[in-house]
Amino acid sequence: MVTLLEEIAPPELAYESDQDRIGLVLDRGNNVNKVAVALDVTDYVLEEAAREEVDLLVTHHTPIYHPIHRISKSLSDSLKIALENEISIYVMHTNYDRAEGGVNDVLADILELWDVQELEPGRIGRTGRSKTSEFAQFVARKLNVSVRWTGEREIETVMVIGGSGLSGEFVDIAIEGGADVLVSGEMRHDAIRKAHNLALIDATHYATEIPAMRRLCDRLPVDTVFIDHAPDVNVVDSSRMVHLEQMAWYA
Repeated sequence: MVTLLEEIAPPELAYESDQDRIGLVLDRGNNVNKVAVALDVTDYVLEEAAREEVDLLVTHHTPIYHPIHRISKSLSDSLKIALENEISIYVMHTNYDRAEGGVNDVLADILELWDVQELEPGRIGRTGRSKTSEFAQFVARKLNVSVRWTGEREIETVMVIGGSGLSGEFVDIAIEGGADVLVSGEMRHDAIRKAHNLALIDATHYATEIPAMRRLCDRLPVDTVFIDHAPDVNVVDSSRMVHLEQMAWYA
């Protein structure tokens, strides 16, 4: 199974800083008859994987991002679930972002882009002419997520980056590549200020990466289950808040 996963997302594609975070990060030396796929190694995901009696959990994000010298209770509790249920963990992160058929290719496909080309660190392609507001609605519908956007303009060329690509450095790359809009997650203030004529659409970190993890299930030749564990994020409309406050004031 490791050989197949490395064919799907070759380790050498990972950023240098990511090399120690990918691959078989927890090896129980077990035979793999059933696999679970998820974005993150959360307790919920591990508990579901245990309930499904899987041998291997494949995730995009590693459970240990930085080197550690002490194991916290939360981490030990998570590892305990995996160890007690003989679940190995395999991580495919920036190598899967960059791989053919990986995170960025799937995102471009879902957003129906054509003439797609690789543009570090994502993909750039064409779409039918529309306004940013219209394209933002299309992105929200295709990814089934609420989006934030900036910069009303005509959209024809789209750059996509799965995950947290709405930062100043990636804005520069999108502008230099001729993009009209950059679709990614985690919109930063510096990105907004640097964007100028580049529109930005924040479709969240989770929603821009999870489609590729779903599709990964279809590429594995064993019994495979997908475990969805989206972050529980709530949104409050400020205009609604004002209205409620006024009602309370006059009551």
